[in-house]
Amino acid sequence: MTVAYRRILLKLSGEALMGDDDYGISRDMLARIVAEIAEIRALGVEVGVVIGGGNIFRGVAGGAAGMDRATADYMGMLATVMNALALGDAMRQAGVAARVQSALSIEPVVEFYIRGKSIRYLEEGKVVIFAAGTGNPFFTTDTAAALRGREIEAEVVLKATKVDGVYSADPMKDKSATRYDRISFDEAISRDLKVMDATALALCRDQQLPIKVFSIFKPGALKRVVLGEDEGTLVHI
Repeated sequence: MTVAYRRILLKLSGEALMGDDDYGISRDMLARIVAEIAEIRALGVEVGVVIGGGNIFRGVAGGAAGMDRATADYMGMLATVMNALALGDAMRQAGVAARVQSALSIEPVVEFYIRGKSIRYLEEGKVVIFAAGTGNPFFTTDTAAALRGREIEAEVVLKATKVDGVYSADPMKDKSATRYDRISFDEAISRDLKVMDATALALCRDQQLPIKVFSIFKPGALKRVVLGEDEGTLVHI
């Protein structure tokens, strides 16, 4: 079975781990995501994962109202570490070799991010889970995905969302919205289509790193993407 990509960076939002819950981690959803990642690993695809923390941080968001932005961002980074540890543990239980690396130095808990180690782990067939975003406040995990994707020399950033691609308008509000099969970075930016934040989009564009947006809630969608099938939206130069 021929794959379209040999090395990918998968961007998982924290919300993807919630399933139907209001916040926290759905064990069923976590197990399904792990199974889909294991499936593409079995095809020989090298997988890096950047994970968000919105599902955890949502539970304390009320208390964060009015908080200093940098402090709130560091709290969000810690939420991504929690998600990364949960994902890494679920992979271990499923028999998938994985390593968690954090952009924040909390080495008694998780390994500190070192680019050379990440690439070596990928070459050894391990899934590498990147936590704590870029390690800096004011930058989103979308930007972390663009940065880590370029650093590990991924061929594409796969953004796994609740929506099955990039639309001309919000499909939840506008039933006439149409899904793009392909769209350029410049078009996405000029039309403010919310593929990723502007910093992440600009970084991917400048580094000629394409983005594929698809729904992680569609069973088998991740495999179809790496096989090059008609799934989601490709954002390209």
